[in-house]
Amino acid sequence: MVLVRVVIAGGTGFLGIALARALRGDGHEVELLTRRPPEVAARAAPGDLPGLTYVQWRPEEPGGEWAARLDGLDALVNLTGESMAARRWSAARKVQLWESRIQPTRALAAAVLAATRPPGLVVSASGVNYYGHRAAEVLTETASPGTDFLAELAEAWEREAQRMTSDRTRVALLRTGPVLDRGGGMLKALLLPFRLGVAGPVGDGAQYVPWIQLGDWVRLVTWILANGHAGPFNLTAPQPVTNRDLARALGRALGRPAFFRAPAFAMRIALGEMADAMLLASVRAVPQRALDLGFSFRYPDIHTALLASLERG
Repeated sequence: MVLVRVVIAGGTGFLGIALARALRGDGHEVELLTRRPPEVAARAAPGDLPGLTYVQWRPEEPGGEWAARLDGLDALVNLTGESMAARRWSAARKVQLWESRIQPTRALAAAVLAATRPPGLVVSASGVNYYGHRAAEVLTETASPGTDFLAELAEAWEREAQRMTSDRTRVALLRTGPVLDRGGGMLKALLLPFRLGVAGPVGDGAQYVPWIQLGDWVRLVTWILANGHAGPFNLTAPQPVTNRDLARALGRALGRPAFFRAPAFAMRIALGEMADAMLLASVRAVPQRALDLGFSFRYPDIHTALLASLERG
């Protein structure tokens, strides 16, 4: 599809900034919807992102300037949602995690459906936790959803996004796994304990981690946008690894030991339900649709992905 103008909701986070940088580098017009005043968001953005337009939005309030920006748009990217790992889950925190995804997506859907010229493509975030804990089962995009909190949230999130589907708008769903980059996400959190030599596998280490390197995540999303692909995509590398192998690979990349195992019971005491959902669950997801449609990964194995991730910055 011809891609000129793109709006990113939730575009000031770790993934959104990386995607905005790539789209601007390719010459596309990029607008970021932000809850902060535009001038504040612009000052907080990296210095290598010239030419971005910042638009303040309050998804809990329908209409407004932000909704008008979606009329005549080529593509809308929805990356809204508070960090899952920012703090321990309480009942109130789980409500926040749910509402920070469902409510903005519902507001975007209302604006898209009301637009005279709706976006030709909507690309909406989801999570690979859609599948729930599945041990060593290989999970393609046709696998059924799980039943735990994160799986139910991902399924509800996708359902809200799919409301934007029409004869004029296609919807792609990004079931993203842990993204590797030293600047954010899982790897940033792991670097200090591994560098101190006090880290290693979590639990028995047999659980699969459906990782993806940041560069491949950006390339895969821009490829979906450029080709107008719709439907669910696993945004994971072709070679998921066990938590044990991830720990060994990271220790090797840093030249540090990686044998301090974090027992499952200790993780549950420290993190509660979040430990089972985010650290101990096994999700052996593979990017079958992307591979079938001809996408080529630059970092298909964990060793080259970690080296590339650690070289940045």
